[in-house]
Amino acid sequence: MKLLDFEGQSVLDSRDVAKMIGKEHKNLMRDIRTYIKDIEESSNLSSRQFFIPSTYTSKQGKVLPNYLLTKQGCEFVANKMTGKKGNQFTAQYVSLFNQMKQQIEIPSKFNIPKTLPEALRLAADQAEQLAKQKPKVDYFDSQMRNPGLMTTTEIAKDYGWSAKTLNKELNKRHIIFKQGKHWVLYQKYADKGYTQYEPYDYQKNNGQHGVHNNLKWTQKGKKFIYDLLAKDDIHPVAEQMNLLEV
Repeated sequence: MKLLDFEGQSVLDSRDVAKMIGKEHKNLMRDIRTYIKDIEESSNLSSRQFFIPSTYTSKQGKVLPNYLLTKQGCEFVANKMTGKKGNQFTAQYVSLFNQMKQQIEIPSKFNIPKTLPEALRLAADQAEQLAKQKPKVDYFDSQMRNPGLMTTTEIAKDYGWSAKTLNKELNKRHIIFKQGKHWVLYQKYADKGYTQYEPYDYQKNNGQHGVHNNLKWTQKGKKFIYDLLAKDDIHPVAEQMNLLEV
């Protein structure tokens, strides 16, 4: 069990949390969805401060939903628990987050190389660390990609647009909104199966393992966008050309 790095913050996979608290993952997912619904009712709070939607690939090759829990998310879950299990979970996640904090602080104490031999040794050590991480990166490349999903850029190209233009159109129609650096579906559409968050594994400059979540559209989501724009007589370029030929 380990912490992941999601856009600069430490998070825990909901599958690991389920094991830590002795609960089936599907039941924890059900609870988290309830928590999110309650949180979203307050305009002053964002559920992503606690629970970040994500996906993972099962042994059968299926892309399934899960959540990434921030420290606040772990605290939220812990506060819902009582007795021995609640205390044990609190002790575990607090210990994990504190360990990560210490690991982040340690590199700042390292001395900057002052000579060429020291710099060469440092470069060699970093190259060795990257080589050790390569199998993990290759695994994410092969296992965490879903060819059935499409990026906003790919869908936008059908209309001769950029991703920025399509996002603007969807935002204008109250389908998605900007949360930090990312576009997120409004709650009304969140459970329709239009999108999935596809993890993207990357190596940070300090050698730590990180994960970005990319919002991608399912085929159902692509059809939803098509029908939505068609109502305003906006059609893909190929259809526009066909209409001109007629």
